[in-house]
Amino acid sequence: MKFVKNPFLILFFLFLSIPAIAQVEQEFEVSENYTKIEVDIPMRDGIKLHTTIYSPKDTSKEYPILMSRTPYSSRPYGEGQFRSKIGPNEYLMKEGNIIVYQDVRGRWMSEGVYDNMRAYIPKKKKKQIDEASDTYDTVEWLIKNVKNHNGKVGIWGISYPGFYSTYSLLDSHPAVKAVSPQASIADFFFDDFHHNGAYLLSYWRATAVFGYEKSTPTDTTWYSFPDLGTQDQYQFFLDAGPLSNLDKYYKEDNVFWQQLKEHPNYDEFWQKRGILQHLDKVKPAVMIVGGLFDAEDLYGPFNIYETIEETSDNFNILVMGPWSHGDWARTKERQAIGNVYFGDHISRDYQKEVETRFFNHFLKGSGNKSVDLPEAYMFDTGAKEWKEYSAWPPENVKKRSMFLGEDEELKETASEGAGEFISDPRKPVPYSEDIKMVFTPRKYMTDDQRFAARRPDVLVYETEVLKEDLTLAGEVLAKLKVATTGTAADWVVKLIDVYPPDAEDFPETQDHLKMSNYHMMVRSEVMRGRFRNSFSKPEPFEPNEKTAVNFQLQDVHHTFKKGHKLQIQVQSTWFPLIDLNPQTYVDNIFEAKEEDFTKQTHTVYHDSEIIFTVLE
Repeated sequence: MKFVKNPFLILFFLFLSIPAIAQVEQEFEVSENYTKIEVDIPMRDGIKLHTTIYSPKDTSKEYPILMSRTPYSSRPYGEGQFRSKIGPNEYLMKEGNIIVYQDVRGRWMSEGVYDNMRAYIPKKKKKQIDEASDTYDTVEWLIKNVKNHNGKVGIWGISYPGFYSTYSLLDSHPAVKAVSPQASIADFFFDDFHHNGAYLLSYWRATAVFGYEKSTPTDTTWYSFPDLGTQDQYQFFLDAGPLSNLDKYYKEDNVFWQQLKEHPNYDEFWQKRGILQHLDKVKPAVMIVGGLFDAEDLYGPFNIYETIEETSDNFNILVMGPWSHGDWARTKERQAIGNVYFGDHISRDYQKEVETRFFNHFLKGSGNKSVDLPEAYMFDTGAKEWKEYSAWPPENVKKRSMFLGEDEELKETASEGAGEFISDPRKPVPYSEDIKMVFTPRKYMTDDQRFAARRPDVLVYETEVLKEDLTLAGEVLAKLKVATTGTAADWVVKLIDVYPPDAEDFPETQDHLKMSNYHMMVRSEVMRGRFRNSFSKPEPFEPNEKTAVNFQLQDVHHTFKKGHKLQIQVQSTWFPLIDLNPQTYVDNIFEAKEEDFTKQTHTVYHDSEIIFTVLE
C-alpha cells in the first residue's frame, strides 16, 4: 500500500484550517516592520511549547499581545524566516500588535503528547495539565518576558485554533481581555467528523492529520496521506464497501482512526472532550465568528454563543456571514459559495469594521461594553445584506409549522397518508454532482439540488410560488414520522430555495448549470436513526412501525424572496458525505459486514412537521 506526502495537499489543508490572512499590499514587509524570535516556553509539568513571537520594531509605545495556538504549525521556523502576513488581518498587522503563534502540545516543534480535543480538567491539582493550563502558562510567561506590551492579551483562531481559543476562556488568565473563537469546534460528535452520530466519511482523509503521533519535536511533516489512485471519491468509497475495509489505509498506529472505530456512540470518551458544558462565568470579551455555509464547523459557533449567553455576564457577540470555512480571513473581491454570489468585499469589510474594532476596543481602548458592535451581526443569505440584531435569534420571531403533505406539497396542516421510497446502499444518493476528490467538503453547502430532486429515492415537498418575502431567522426543527422495513436508517432533511425561471446566471455559475430554477441548498442535516432517543444508547427500529425522529438543523438567516419557492427534500443516503448505513442494525457500523447492507423501503408520513423560525 502506498502513502503520499503531498506538500500541496498539506498546504491546502493548512490554508483551509488555520488563520489565513487578508491579502496585503506588497509594500508592507513583515520582516521590515517586525522582529521575530522563537522560544520554548515551559509549562507547569515541564513540557516546553514552541512559540514564535513577532514584535513591532517601533518600540516607542506599548502594544497588546495577539496570540493564536495551533496544531497546524507556527512555521516558518528558523532565524530570518518570516510569515508574509501575521495576525488576524492586515489592519491589525499594519497598525502594530505583538503577534504570537504557538504549536500546541505534541504538535510540530512542541514537546509532549498530542490529544485530539484534549479533555478539560476542572480544579486541576499540582502538575495536571489541559489546554486551559497550557494557555494560562503561556500568557503568564509572555507577560513576564516580552517587552513593550500593554498588559492585555487577545486570542483568536479559526477551526481547530478556534477550539483552542474557546478553551482559553476556561480558567482564563487575568491578562486575557478579548477572545474570538472562529469556526470553533465544540464537540466532535456534532462537528467535523460526526453529525448527530453519523460518521462524515468525507472527512476520512483528514484522519491522517490528527491520528499519527510523533515522539520528538519536528519541523517537517510526520504524517502521510493514503494514495487512493482516483479523483472520483464517490466511486472510491462505494468500491471500498464497509468501513472496516478502510483499515488497510489506517493501521493501529493511527490513534484517531482507532478512537473513531472504538467509540461509535456518544460515550464518555466523546462527552468529556466537549467544551460547551464547561463554559461558565466566562470573563473575557468574546466575539464568535462563523460562516453560514461552513461545512466543517457550524454547530460550534451557534452553540458556543448560546451557551455563553446562558451562563455568563460578559460581552458576547455573534458574527455569521455568507462564508465557507475561514472565508472571512481572506479578501476575495467577489464573495461566492459554489454557484451562488453574495456580494463584493464582504470579508474585507468585516475585517476592517468588525474584527479590528473588536480587538482594538478591548485591547487598546477602554474595554467597556460600550462598543459600536451589534449583539448579532448576521448576513441574510437570501436578501444578500447584513442585518443587526439585539439578540439571536431575533426577538421578533415566531414558530411556523409546515407539513410534508401529499402531492409533493408543503402544507399548513397535517394529513393522512405517506410517501415512500426504496433506499439502496449500492446506489446511494450523492451529496454533490461534481466528480472530485476533496479533502474536506465545502461547495455542496449551496449546490444545486435538482439532481437529487429528480431521483426516486428522494422525497420532495415545496410551497407554491411565494407572493411575498419570507425570512427565516433561527433554528429549523425536523419532526419526522417515519417507518422502515429494516431495523436501521439515516434521515436527511434539506432546506432549499427554488429560484424563479428568469433568474440570471452569475460569473461563478458552473458551465453545465443555469440559475434558472436553481435549487439552492440553504441548510441540511442528517440524523442517524439509531440515536433518535439517545446519542449514548442507540436502538434499532421496529420494522414497519411508525416512529418519531426529531432533530435540529443549524440556524439559518435567509429570505426566500417573492417569486421563489421553499422546498424540503427528505432522503436516507447522502454519499460519501456520510458513510453508508447498513439499514440492518449492528452494534457498531465500523464493524459492519458486506451482508449487513440491505435494500429497504422507507416511509415518511404526511404528519411529519418542519418547524421554522420566521422573522415577523
